Amino acid sequence: MRYVSFDGEDTISPDDFFMAEALREARLALAEDEIPIGAVVVCQGKIIGRGHNLTERLNDVSAHAEMQALTAATNYIGGKYLKDCTLYVTMEPCVMCAGASYWFQVGKIVFGAYDTKLGFGRLNQKITHPKTIITGGIRENECGELVRNFFKKKRERKG
Repeated sequence: MRYVSFDGEDTISPDDFFMAEALREARLALAEDEIPIGAVVVCQGKIIGRGHNLTERLNDVSAHAEMQALTAATNYIGGKYLKDCTLYVTMEPCVMCAGASYWFQVGKIVFGAYDTKLGFGRLNQKITHPKTIITGGIRENECGELVRNFFKKKRERKG
C-alpha cells in the first residue's frame, strides 16, 4: 500500500489519480477475460483495498470488483465500517454493490462510467448510506470504453 499526498502542486486530482488505480484493476480483469471493472478503497490518501471482477474465475455472481475491494479494505483495517473511506470504481455500482456499500457505511463513492442498464442510479430510491457522498463521471470515457470494447469483442467472437 502506498500513501499519496496532494498538496496543490500536483497536476492530477486525487479523483483522477485513484480512478487510474481502479482502471489498473479493471485491466487485470480484462487480462483474465472478466468484465473489466476495477475498484480501490482509499483512506487518508492510502489505498487499503483493491479488487476487480472475479465472477468467472470464482464462479460467483457476487464477486464484483467493489465487493473484492471493500472486503480487502475491512480486512486491512480490522473493522467492518468504512466511514472515512472512499470507494473508487470504474463503473457505476450495481444495486447489489450499492446496497453493500450501505452496510459497509462507505463515506464516499466515486465512479467512472454511468451504467444506465444496471447501475443503482436508475432506482428512484437511495440505497447507499444516507451520509455517503456520490460522485460520477470521473474518467468516464476511458472507463466506459474499456467495458464497451470488451463486449464488442465478445459479440464479434460469437458472430
